[in-house]
Amino acid sequence: MARHDIDVPTLVAAAREGSPRAVARLISLVEDASPKLREVMAALAPHAGNAHVIGLTGSPGVGKSTSTNALVAAFRARGQRVGVLAVDPSSPFSGGALLGDRVRMQDHALDPGVYIRSIASRGHLGGLSWATPQAIRVLDAAGFDIVLVETVGVGQSEVEIVGLADTTIVLLAPGMGDGIQAAKAGILEIGDVFVVNKADRDGADATVRDIRHMISLGDRTEPGLWRPPVLKTVASAGTGVDDVMEALDKHVRWMSDHEELTRRRTLRAANEIEAIVLAELRSRMGDLRGGQGIEGHAAQVVTGVTDPYAAADAVLADLT
Repeated sequence: MARHDIDVPTLVAAAREGSPRAVARLISLVEDASPKLREVMAALAPHAGNAHVIGLTGSPGVGKSTSTNALVAAFRARGQRVGVLAVDPSSPFSGGALLGDRVRMQDHALDPGVYIRSIASRGHLGGLSWATPQAIRVLDAAGFDIVLVETVGVGQSEVEIVGLADTTIVLLAPGMGDGIQAAKAGILEIGDVFVVNKADRDGADATVRDIRHMISLGDRTEPGLWRPPVLKTVASAGTGVDDVMEALDKHVRWMSDHEELTRRRTLRAANEIEAIVLAELRSRMGDLRGGQGIEGHAAQVVTGVTDPYAAADAVLADLT
């Protein structure tokens, strides 16, 4: 099907029927910011809102891809369809991305109940790609029961996943920093489940104690609040995965009992709307720059005729 001749209803119907090619095409339209994107999102909207979105985040080397692979196997054993979005970092020099996470997930390459897609971050900070929210919507509407989102692993800035996931798993590993480092990274506030992977290494028990201690210092004593468990796994061997699955089930039940799932999904939709609005504003500001509008205001700021706030008010007036 040619790019200029896209039958959106047919494409969406094919994706709903389980066609991996149709799902891939829809996500490509998202990544390319296709002119058909508005039509695609309108067609998907009635079918979305059913998948459990799980984010996996953590520093490079903790085993995110291996853990994702193990979780996919566990969900498939339950008979659930799983979609995986693995965000890979784009090179600041070439602009390319290795998109190598699928190499570690070959166990599921031929499974029709699993769809794995690598997405380049394209310079977007926060551990995700700007296309991730709408790619999640594609997989959700295509009927996947579980959507696993694996962030790029960028250390102390990849906390954006908390705004996209129903449940966030924070992965750590022995020898990669103590609880203080975890606190510095800002991950203690975003994790719903903490997993110390590679627990067969020395220092695993100490890492668990450090994280539990740091969590205990937070304000989680109020009755009814979710208390994140700290678990140990060896994802490469499948050890401890059942405990993680049990924790995920408990978190889903807790969210349902406390209306937290609705709150998180409303926040996710609000963030998505805000991102679309800001993108549109940037586009219009680009048109103003092309017409020397912003540069004219900037010249007045430089010469002291006006100040930056007044100039910004004038630009906003031009935009509206």
